[in-house]
Amino acid sequence: MPRIAALKPAEVPADSKLTLDAFTKNLGFTPNMMATFAASPIAFNAWATLRTSLSKALDLKTRESISLAVSEVNGCNYCLAVHTFGAGHAKMSADEIIFARKGHANDPKRDAAVQFARKVIETRGQVSDVDVKAVRDAGYTDANIIEIVTLVAMYSLTNFFNNVFDPEKDFPAVPQAGSI
Repeated sequence: MPRIAALKPAEVPADSKLTLDAFTKNLGFTPNMMATFAASPIAFNAWATLRTSLSKALDLKTRESISLAVSEVNGCNYCLAVHTFGAGHAKMSADEIIFARKGHANDPKRDAAVQFARKVIETRGQVSDVDVKAVRDAGYTDANIIEIVTLVAMYSLTNFFNNVFDPEKDFPAVPQAGSI
């Protein structure tokens, strides 16, 4: 049950309205997570800016795979549902989605990124030299590795937000974390 209510359009603070309206226009509806997050214009706009910037990092399939791996580790069923839906836009099959939730990908380069992202979240960033070497050896630059770490942090932010505030689910449910 939600711990705070998603804002109705008339309740959205003026400093959040432009950002929320842009997401609503792009998605065709206002997700409850965003309508809840908008209660803090500072936090909401900071997240939106980060999200927009990171939409240029790596490729869509890799970003969605990382989001699924991180959300699985963090036990965020809201984000798993959102990113399972988003994985359709990335043209990921049901098997690829499950594989990503387990921290892997069929493509060897993407697999290295997803495994690394999972290690980052599981170890709270305390990865080994071998872990960094593996992602470099797969063809990722240091800038790409920074992007992977930043994606992990951004997805963790929304995972933590949703786990704390439990907004009403507005995407199709997926199997519970750990049951795949």
